Amino acid sequence: MIAPPPGPTLLGVDVVLAGTVLAAIAALAMVFAIYAAVTVKDPMAKRVKALSARREELKAGIIKQASRKRQSLLRRTDTTDRLKGTLESMRVLQESQVKAIQQLLAQAGYRNKEFAVAVIFARMVLPVVLGFGAIVAIYWLDMFPEWGSFRRFATFAGMVIAGYKGPEVYLKNKAKKRTDAIRKGLPDALDLLVICAEAGLTVDAAFNRVARELGRAYPVLGDEFALTAIELAFLTERRQAFENFAYRVDLDAVRGVVTTMIQTERYGTPLASALRVLSAEFRNERMMRAEEKAARLPAIMTVPLILFILPVLFIVILGPAACSIADAFSPGGSAGS
Repeated sequence: MIAPPPGPTLLGVDVVLAGTVLAAIAALAMVFAIYAAVTVKDPMAKRVKALSARREELKAGIIKQASRKRQSLLRRTDTTDRLKGTLESMRVLQESQVKAIQQLLAQAGYRNKEFAVAVIFARMVLPVVLGFGAIVAIYWLDMFPEWGSFRRFATFAGMVIAGYKGPEVYLKNKAKKRTDAIRKGLPDALDLLVICAEAGLTVDAAFNRVARELGRAYPVLGDEFALTAIELAFLTERRQAFENFAYRVDLDAVRGVVTTMIQTERYGTPLASALRVLSAEFRNERMMRAEEKAARLPAIMTVPLILFILPVLFIVILGPAACSIADAFSPGGSAGS
């Protein structure tokens, strides 16, 4: 039985097999894209549920006695109490550290402040767990015998550092994405606030209106405006509601809006004119950031162009010629000629 002739190869790789694999990957990516487009979930469903829970907490904090108010607002659990007791017994729980983690959690979108104890506990436990796992895998089981001593120690140190910095890095990245999403929609929100203020709506009603209008386009910003409106309605001091807004968002523009709101509440200055000036300023800043990104684009595209686009062009242009030359100089090709 005569074996079928081998297919064309390029740099020792079967071209037909490589093309089949790439076509299969492209088909799977297309199916996943269609599935993601068809199964679009409502981005506001989960947020509305969280805001409703916050409204109920504020109601409970007002109705209940002062001794039970703090427990209701903090949503303490047995697990977090045990973790906090363990950390306090080891003398590793500092109040300043807890406050910093709580603010980072708020900026990342986590409402429960008690998660700060869990984050501190994870920062203490994960380095030990990952470091012990690296020691077992690298030194005891010897899963990588070809590694040298320096590479083994570097891997162990990297696992320990990743365990210590991992939770904080994750929260900072999530807070940064959330802050960027709020920054994009803030000028539009201020324009709507100006329209609502000129129409005669109160600050509470204006925040509610902006949250409803921008909830789908900017769900994170709509969430923050809705929560601020709820706190304006339930907290005894309206200033505290605005300060909570600035506390949850690490953005200078939001702090400027909060300062303007507080001054308007205190001195009775016109709200629409101040917000109009802020909106124009934020729009100019957004345009400047867009122009800056556009100016950096040629330098940023240089590396992807060299690594991904030019090799593909070379393969497409020189691939057929290389296959023909390889077939001509192969033993089967020279015998046939």
